[in-house]
Amino acid sequence: MNYLKITAFTIVLSLAGCISWVFAKSPFNDMPEGQYVVDLSHASIVWKVSHLGLSNYVARFADFDASIEYDPSDITKSKVTAKINPMSIQTAYPDPKKEDFDNTLATDESWFNAGKFASIDFVSSSIKMTGEKTAVMNGDLTFLGVSKPVSLDVVFNGAMLRQPFSGKPTMGFSATTTIKRTEWGMGKYAPNIGDEVAVMIEGEFVKTDD
Repeated sequence: MNYLKITAFTIVLSLAGCISWVFAKSPFNDMPEGQYVVDLSHASIVWKVSHLGLSNYVARFADFDASIEYDPSDITKSKVTAKINPMSIQTAYPDPKKEDFDNTLATDESWFNAGKFASIDFVSSSIKMTGEKTAVMNGDLTFLGVSKPVSLDVVFNGAMLRQPFSGKPTMGFSATTTIKRTEWGMGKYAPNIGDEVAVMIEGEFVKTDD
């Protein structure tokens, strides 16, 4: 009986070791150089804004693209670009008017005005490491035809030389920022609908084939 217990325990430890090896996170400096693109099935852009100071209204963009030109020898020299489709707004507005409300936000000239400005763009200008796995990324956000600098607080969640499902090098990040929408010309209902918009970003980036 003791022998069986020892054998079972040994098997469990071996399996745990295998699982740990497969899911082991590699240091970011060990990741290969080159382009990484966002995996939309494991990414999100969520934003929230105050409603009359009573609650925070939460919505998201469902369609976007982002990439990293990654330099492992000096992470601060890496370059990040992103494009968001404003027509992809998704809210939690109650049915049956949800679709009309989302479309109004996306297309109304006082809101995202997607008919005239079909893309929200970001291009990084600098990355400053603030810790082993944290950084501040500065860049230019172009929104409603206006380009202004923004700063994002970035967390390096982890990296795998071989992600177990795709088999490709993959890195994961979280980022947050807060912008004042009136600075880009979106002033409708401010300040009753808050001027400050908090943005929360999650993303896994996969190495492209060379």
